[in-house]
Amino acid sequence: MAEELTSVQVIAEAMLEKKAQRVLSLDLREIPISITDHFVICNADSTTQVAAIADNVLVKMEERLSQKVMRMQGLENDYWVILDFSDVVVHIFLTEYREFYRLEDLWADAQSKEWEDVPASQRAAGESTVRVKPKAASKVRASIKRKGFHPAGSGEDIQD
Repeated sequence: MAEELTSVQVIAEAMLEKKAQRVLSLDLREIPISITDHFVICNADSTTQVAAIADNVLVKMEERLSQKVMRMQGLENDYWVILDFSDVVVHIFLTEYREFYRLEDLWADAQSKEWEDVPASQRAAGESTVRVKPKAASKVRASIKRKGFHPAGSGEDIQD
């Protein structure tokens, strides 16, 4: 029987597909003041790569878990993108911003897990190749820039 995918796994794999660096998940459930259950953090050396990672996370979460982002921030400049999936908050940094803010050091009491890319030959043989066609991430970006963002399950706009 196949192991059930978790949001953290899907997010980490989506980041690694786009060559994210230093992918780290923090389990915040044991920390009383935390605002979410998990952080997943990574960095990239260019704003283009930060955008590609963010787009891939959005697509893979919808494709594999039918889960849409509730809130997002930082898509206008791609220095530090935050994607809020309620139980998991994703932080995608431009490398120098990650080094400056050191977010994982602020949550040093949390249990952490480093994620590494697994070669295709070692991946699960039973992984489905059927691709759901969610709204293209680039269209999501264009929509956000044009008219604001509608969080999942809400009729409210969030303005940057």
